Amino acid sequence: MSGAPGTGSEAAREALEGAVWRLRSRGCWDDAAALLEPHAAHHAPAALRRAALLVERCMFTATGWAAAEDALRTAEALAADDEERGAAACERGYLAYAATVLGVRDRADEARSALGRAAALLAPTSSGRALLDFRRGLVAEHLADSPQAARAAYRRAHAGATAHGQELLLSFTWRHLAGLALRDGEVAEARHGFAESLRIREELGFLIGTAPALAALADAAPEPEAERLRVEAARLFRLMGGVPTWLADHLTTAPTAP
Repeated sequence: MSGAPGTGSEAAREALEGAVWRLRSRGCWDDAAALLEPHAAHHAPAALRRAALLVERCMFTATGWAAAEDALRTAEALAADDEERGAAACERGYLAYAATVLGVRDRADEARSALGRAAALLAPTSSGRALLDFRRGLVAEHLADSPQAARAAYRRAHAGATAHGQELLLSFTWRHLAGLALRDGEVAEARHGFAESLRIREELGFLIGTAPALAALADAAPEPEAERLRVEAARLFRLMGGVPTWLADHLTTAPTAP
């Protein structure tokens, strides 16, 4: 976990990182954020990490907006350099994007502005550039309906995530590049990308993100494999308590792979 606070020893720091990851990967964002709360009031990286967890919860559950805003304000206030300010702006942009794409409130202009501010603050070699590029790709694809710009941003994010060993982010870039390939009728390419995304999430134990990966792969798979994948996705979706909430309609409609 990047940005974990110092806890007195390397063993204690690693234990905290592991606990936060286990909770996050199972969709227990509040509990994960609570572990960081004692450090977040005075330690900028911990505050940013806590804010990122609560922003992610908003995207997966469409709830918790006020808590995410409060956590972000704390992270923004504690940010002491361009790297920290840029990372906070990246989270601010993602929160605004989530509110817009989930139909909570139109904050598209805020999303673009915050991500643009992050781009100006983060150094070209920053490990945070890959996540920023990915989120700019999301805005291009889902708010601007510009698949060409989205593909370019996702490819930059994919290259950056590869260079910095950001495996979870790679699962997202694989998936979204595959989604664009499927949109263009490149079924084999899409199937490969969706399969890679699923593989990474299973290897990392990112349980909360496995049902969406299964459902995405089903869209590019032939029958009867597609049906098997959708059944497994639905099972995990129920196991996770109906999270991510936006997956429900996809599982109900169960589109046929082209």
